[in-house]
Order: sequence, then C-alpha cells, then structure tokens
Amino acid sequence: MYTFKFIPRENIAQIIPFLQILDVNIPAETLEQRLNEMFDNNYKCVGAYHEDRLIGVSGLWILTKYYIGRHIEPDNVIIHPDYRSRNVGDQMVDWIHAYGKANGCVASELNCYTGNTRGQKFWSSQGYEIKAFHYRKMLDNEL
Repeated sequence: MYTFKFIPRENIAQIIPFLQILDVNIPAETLEQRLNEMFDNNYKCVGAYHEDRLIGVSGLWILTKYYIGRHIEPDNVIIHPDYRSRNVGDQMVDWIHAYGKANGCVASELNCYTGNTRGQKFWSSQGYEIKAFHYRKMLDNEL
C-alpha cells in the first residue's frame, strides 16, 4: 500500500514542509541551505508514498561510533498528520532497518525530542531503548 524510496537532492523542496511540521520557527530558506550541506555530507532522505503522494520522510545517516559500531540513524522521521496511526511509520522503520542491514549496519540509534511523548512511545514500540541524553549548546543566536 505504501512505497519507500530515496528523495533525490533536486527535490529538496518536497522535504521542507515536513520539517516545518517539527519546527515552524526555522525559515524554509535556512532549511534548504542546511539540507544542501547535509546532502554534501552523506545524508539521504527516504520518502513514504501513498500512490504518488509524499506522506512521510526520514533522514538517514550511516555512521560508525566506537560504542555502537556501524549503525543507521533515522533523523527527523515525520509522517503527515493525515496518515498517522495507519502503520506508515512501522513500515518506514522496517524499510530503514532493512536498508541499514544491507549496508553493513549492526544497530540503529536516534534522537527524539523530550517533549515528543508520542514519538517516545512509538520508538519504544519499535524496540528502541533510552540510553542517553542529547545535549546541545548554541554557539550563536541562529537556530
């Protein structure tokens, strides 16, 4: 019912409305600049489609860290509100895990906002465990 495929860099504009669901305070121009830099640094973005309509996105990074090894990191997983509670997220996570395994990943890790209790419940249902806190410190005033 749903299909998953990578969104090409030239279609960055399709990703931006989903990112704005997460944070309306970041201007579209800033998101476009950041996405371009991310694509320059091994970032990929998978799209979830219902027929030809983009209904969800997840950024992907494949990284190696000493404490976990080669792993895949879903980044900013967002399903359009009209499609939530329809198993799109479950299917997307399955696709991401399969892609990670096919690319030699032994684990997956991610960040979830502290105020996103629905997301925390979802990730727990997918078998993720809370192992750490994610800290940030802004070095200038721009988000």
